[in-house]
Amino acid sequence: MQLLVHGGAGSTPEEPERRRKVLERAAETGAERPTPVGAVEAAVGVLESSPRFNAGVGSAVQSDGRIRTDAGIMTDDRSVGAACSMPDVEHAVEVARIVMEETPHGFVSGEHAVSLAEAFGVETGVDLWSERTREKWADLEPPAGGTESELEWIRERYGRTDPDGRDEQGAEIDADAADLDHDTVGAVAFDGKSLAAATSTGGRWLALAGRVGDVPQVGSGFYCCPSTAVSATGAGEDIARVTLSKRVAGHVERGLDADAAAELAIEEFAELTGATAGVIAIDARGRLGSAYNSDGMQTARATDR
Repeated sequence: MQLLVHGGAGSTPEEPERRRKVLERAAETGAERPTPVGAVEAAVGVLESSPRFNAGVGSAVQSDGRIRTDAGIMTDDRSVGAACSMPDVEHAVEVARIVMEETPHGFVSGEHAVSLAEAFGVETGVDLWSERTREKWADLEPPAGGTESELEWIRERYGRTDPDGRDEQGAEIDADAADLDHDTVGAVAFDGKSLAAATSTGGRWLALAGRVGDVPQVGSGFYCCPSTAVSATGAGEDIARVTLSKRVAGHVERGLDADAAAELAIEEFAELTGATAGVIAIDARGRLGSAYNSDGMQTARATDR
């Protein structure tokens, strides 16, 4: 088993060594599993339980003060499962796998995904707030009113940051809140015979309630086919617009190795969108790849040999 995990592409994180230790533990945990799909689920599950990442515990908060989680998982026979907009579900990746293996569907959302999780023994009703997210939310004054009020409020707070730390409207953005936009987690694995990929997130800080980004969308936040397994992270709307993960796989299918394919896809992504993102990949020859155009993207690798 070869396994590569990421902790999100974004600004330089606080306490990077502590985050790296969690990533290494996640990779080691996943590499102990007997199958690639089990490996990516286990690795992502470790990261979902850590408040240092934007997935599961410690996820970003939406405009109504709720935390909702999303995830997707896929294998090289193109079996796929995704779940999104799940309040108070820590292990979104487990729900995505249930969708893939236990239902005739590829994607289940909202309260129905939570009910599915409960039916198969996945814990729900979990407190996903971390100390960091509680402090950030407490500093805000969300509007009283409906969707129109929320939209007006989030327009001043939501959006990618440019190099001088300002949003699309020119307002200064708090660095800690910006981190929460990009700390999505993911994993790719290969055991010499088959491939798997998984990605999980808590979304972007102060998105409109119910917003769904790239992570649970096949070909955008994750993708797997006979040639490649890919997990992406970054500016979700832009990742979805260019189907970034599938773009990486397409380059492998045209003859590039995983690393060259990842580098080319990120170059194209930057040219097309002007946004930041990162990807990790592994191809069917066991070659690993990663690339990003943000300030950083922490990764860890493990093998069972």
